[in-house]
Amino acid sequence: MAFSRAFTASVLFLSFLLLHLTYANQLMGMMSGAESPVPEAPTTPPIDCGEACKVRCGLSSRPNLCNRACGSCCAECDCVPPGTSGNYDSCPCYFRLTTRNKIRKCP
Repeated sequence: MAFSRAFTASVLFLSFLLLHLTYANQLMGMMSGAESPVPEAPTTPPIDCGEACKVRCGLSSRPNLCNRACGSCCAECDCVPPGTSGNYDSCPCYFRLTTRNKIRKCP
């Protein structure tokens, strides 16, 4: 009877030890990044925000305001939708930017 209790306690202790070592090994692998390296994003040439915003704001009644807003949006999103209005599906980040009052920031 005493032997079976000692044996059961030993097996239980070794199981917990093995579980702990396995968890620690996984944790170390995640911290080192060796298991799943992050793929590099394809690099695209930077956009000329000044020229893109000049086209975007070409028909605006307030070109200075439009260029300033477009420039800050382009700097953050690194894209400007084609044309003078709309076409937000080609640059979703540009569409999502809003002011503090939840009004779309980008022209």
